[in-house]
Amino acid sequence: MNNEATAAFKQIMGSYPTGVTVVTTTGADGTPAGLTVNSFASVSLDPLLVLWCLDNRSSALAAFSESDVFAVHVLAAEQQDVCWAFAGKEPDRFGKVEWAQSEHGLPVISGSLGVLQCRKVQQMEAGDHQIFLGEVIAIEKEEKEPMLYFRRHVGKIPEHWPV
Repeated sequence: MNNEATAAFKQIMGSYPTGVTVVTTTGADGTPAGLTVNSFASVSLDPLLVLWCLDNRSSALAAFSESDVFAVHVLAAEQQDVCWAFAGKEPDRFGKVEWAQSEHGLPVISGSLGVLQCRKVQQMEAGDHQIFLGEVIAIEKEEKEPMLYFRRHVGKIPEHWPV
């Protein structure tokens, strides 16, 4: 695909509002790993399945590829600091957030709208990304407003929406 098509694709996808998640796992050496992800989707209700995508160039790829579990944190509107901490390149992302290790050995960030702890069912290559498919094995939910991503910005749902 040429650069013009790639730029148009990125502009269209950036104009498609999505939720914001942080996906975490524990590496083979016991170190927590995580990153901000907006390529997240529900797949199935029976069984409960979700998927998310990770760039093959990501420094976190080895940790997620080696692990059998991951946690998807659906961020609350007020968690912008968490979003940007895990979107950056700084190695100590977990030093910027409050978190604890779950009963499934996963780093779980406090304050999210919801956390889906998952068992990795499949990992598949798709172009320059990996797709991770997971079965939900534990759910935590809080009554909070979700964070949205739109045109390279994050925030809450506008007050006047839905009409």
